Amino acid sequence: MLLATALSVVAIVGQDATALRAAPRDSAPQQAVLWQGDSLEIRGEKGDFLQVYDYRRERAGYVRASQVRTQSLKEEAAPELLTLVRFLRDSPGSEALGISYAATYLSVNAGAVRRGEEAGGEVLEALASMADRLARRAASGVSGRAGEILAAHLEVAGAYGVAFNSYMRDGRVQLCYEGSAARQVLTLPAATPLQKAQAALILTRHECVAPDLSPLARFQLDIWRAEVLDRIDLKALPEVLKNRVRMRRAGVWAGLAYQRARRPELDTAAVGSAARRALDELAAINKAELMESDQPAYADAGLRVGASRWGAEPAPGTPSSPLHIRLSPGRAGETCVQLWDTRQDNTRPQLNRCTWGVVWAASASSHPDGSALSLAVQPLESWRELWLFRKGSEGWQLDVLPPGLDDPQLGYLEFAGWVPNTHQFLAAREIRQEGRYQTRFELINRDSLATDKQADRPANLSAFYRWQSPAWKAGTVSVR
Repeated sequence: MLLATALSVVAIVGQDATALRAAPRDSAPQQAVLWQGDSLEIRGEKGDFLQVYDYRRERAGYVRASQVRTQSLKEEAAPELLTLVRFLRDSPGSEALGISYAATYLSVNAGAVRRGEEAGGEVLEALASMADRLARRAASGVSGRAGEILAAHLEVAGAYGVAFNSYMRDGRVQLCYEGSAARQVLTLPAATPLQKAQAALILTRHECVAPDLSPLARFQLDIWRAEVLDRIDLKALPEVLKNRVRMRRAGVWAGLAYQRARRPELDTAAVGSAARRALDELAAINKAELMESDQPAYADAGLRVGASRWGAEPAPGTPSSPLHIRLSPGRAGETCVQLWDTRQDNTRPQLNRCTWGVVWAASASSHPDGSALSLAVQPLESWRELWLFRKGSEGWQLDVLPPGLDDPQLGYLEFAGWVPNTHQFLAAREIRQEGRYQTRFELINRDSLATDKQADRPANLSAFYRWQSPAWKAGTVSVR
């Protein structure tokens, strides 16, 4: 942590683009540009200027006294520093300055954390929250002058030991706070339930999971994220924060249902318990206390739970229809789907297709006349496709209908019912596309696979209102 702790007083820069000049006058050459939160050693005073040394840039010079704040580094200054941290914690745009004061507090009063004092936990949680907000601002794609200022603030935060991870996601760089201070909060006995909840939310962000993790590493990380969230005492939290924890839990447990389904050593009971937990957490969200700013997170949770929700259904027993599927292992990690029609041939399947995705056998639904069958297949943790087996003039064929045509990220398309006496079926589609969440209820032609009609609610589509499957209506999360 870059802080001159051997000194009794430092100057903390309070304004962006503060000039460090070679002499104590405004016309003197500029040595460097300083940003809010930069910490400087004070070596003297001349008129309206302070003579300082910048350890981060290894430059000496002069700054206007009005552009910095002199701060005592004695332990008696801790209450004043705590007040400043509290003030800056929820001030967007002042994260670098807030981080500097939090780091200064932890430097002059290191015993607060060691002794487990409540103030120590408060400052650590504030530091983590400001670092997380700074990372989210950087990930939002700020450009131009604002982007230059943001990059400078990230450098200032880094000088105090705040680390950030970066990943490529959706064609852009996703910056995330590394989380050291948040982890410390979780270990402090004196930290309040609210502080621990905030820390847990920082540590378990879906978009901050490294996309290049191996399947085993991802599985272990999801287990850890679930444990962190489950240790939060919801009873002591306000309703708004309860909702946020439940939304995050729902998404994490939905991911665990998918991860468990991919592991052959785990049985269907383990998969089912994770999927049911995700559904329960989503259902427990108090929509009356759901803030407008939380709507995207609520939609995100619904999409993740919807993608894995078939894991909560019991495995199918003896087929009740002549047209049905059977699953068999393929190559390592593969599942092969065999389509059987016992009316035609009871000795061999009509079609056989293998996939690396999770096949939810309980989702299979055959048309009453035996001419088609739908099946849910989930190739990714938050992406579920609809497989449509259909019989044509040249025999059986399989079509894979994805939720969207862009890069698979977050979405699902699910069968919702057959329309009698037609070659149409009903489907519900939820997807996040270009940062926007969309929900549609569609009437699809199974011959052309084109959407004949669509609406934003089932009641606004007459065929949907009349022919939706009772099983779909009872289990779907698309109608929340």
